[in-house]
Amino acid sequence: MCEIMVKTENAERHVRVSDEELAVLVRRIGGDGDRFLVVQRIPDVPDVFAQVWHESGGDYTLEYRDGGADRHFQAMVDGVEAVIEAMAGWARQGSGWSSDLVWSLLDMGPTRDVPALDLDEDECKALEKRVRETLVGGFADRAELAELAEDYLVTADRRPVSREQAVALADRMWLERVAEQAEWQGETDPERLTRAFTALQEAGITARENFTCCRSCGQSEIGGEGGTDARGFVYFHSQCTDSAAAGHGLMLLYGGFDGSSETTTAIGDEVVAALEATGLQADWDRDPNRAITVTPLDWRRRLLG
Repeated sequence: MCEIMVKTENAERHVRVSDEELAVLVRRIGGDGDRFLVVQRIPDVPDVFAQVWHESGGDYTLEYRDGGADRHFQAMVDGVEAVIEAMAGWARQGSGWSSDLVWSLLDMGPTRDVPALDLDEDECKALEKRVRETLVGGFADRAELAELAEDYLVTADRRPVSREQAVALADRMWLERVAEQAEWQGETDPERLTRAFTALQEAGITARENFTCCRSCGQSEIGGEGGTDARGFVYFHSQCTDSAAAGHGLMLLYGGFDGSSETTTAIGDEVVAALEATGLQADWDRDPNRAITVTPLDWRRRLLG
């Protein structure tokens, strides 16, 4: 598997794909609504990506960027196999991957300086605090962080953070987090949690991470997430994520789709067992009306992008 994420025109995201899976995605582009894909590193690094555009019957437009505007290159390729080989080489960060194609530097125009934020100290601290909470939660990408930064301080008569300033802030904080996680060793607690949720999903329990904004929305929408054979559910919503990222443990909501307390308790038992099988601890007294809390929990969720 390559440490990449592939995003397609039709809004699909493919995480950690193999060379063979990447080749399938490249070969399929060309039709209406599915004419390009973008490949990013995991974790994503600003202004580092490869992408390809193709319409059926035409050549492939292959590009890669390796930092600033003066490192954005393009090649026109007339065969899909050469595109696949180049993109797989880029994904593996192999030496000489680009040498077989003729590249030209794209003129991206002058780089505009981003003005400093015109915020008072309290506003600046509040903005960075909110962005970092979402960043540490680990489910937002750079675009979502920038949108949050742009909108957080907006009032009816004031929009103090421009789009460019928001992107610059989000990218700076993103790279700081990337540097932090480079020091992490071994499996993290959020990765153990994902393993537990995967096992529960395979056992017929609908399991969703960071699902909806709150408990009310989660309870109303979780039923539509499972298959016809799902026996029950477990999830945590974005407010639970914020709490976990702040060091307060993680609340899990669960239940049976038949609504009975007996099934809810049985689902709770399975959730606790799955958590403990991955090395996580659960605080729960088997009361079907009480949430399961995963604690202690070291919330170090690795960024995707």
